[in-house]
Amino acid sequence: MKVVRAVQQCKKCNVPFSWNNIYRSFWGWVYKPIICENCGMKHRITVSGRFIVTLLTILPMLIFINFLSPFNNVLLTFAIGVFLAFIGSLLTPFLVRFKGA
Repeated sequence: MKVVRAVQQCKKCNVPFSWNNIYRSFWGWVYKPIICENCGMKHRITVSGRFIVTLLTILPMLIFINFLSPFNNVLLTFAIGVFLAFIGSLLTPFLVRFKGA
């Protein structure tokens, strides 16, 4: 029976990455690679992983702000849109995959 892990693990030594390391690798203009703390192998985010990050953060915010907002207050609409993007970003470490470099 195969065990399914919630977060990805190192391709070389099978040590799971921490949620914090994965989450921090998304922030900034360039996706930072994750370096395994056990063996030092570098893992880079896949193209589909970048798509998932965008899909879960930017897309819900834009849909809410442009189409679903019931509010006439621009600041409240924007604040809720940013909140939705933040909630979506919290889910990304469980869905995004990295490849060993």
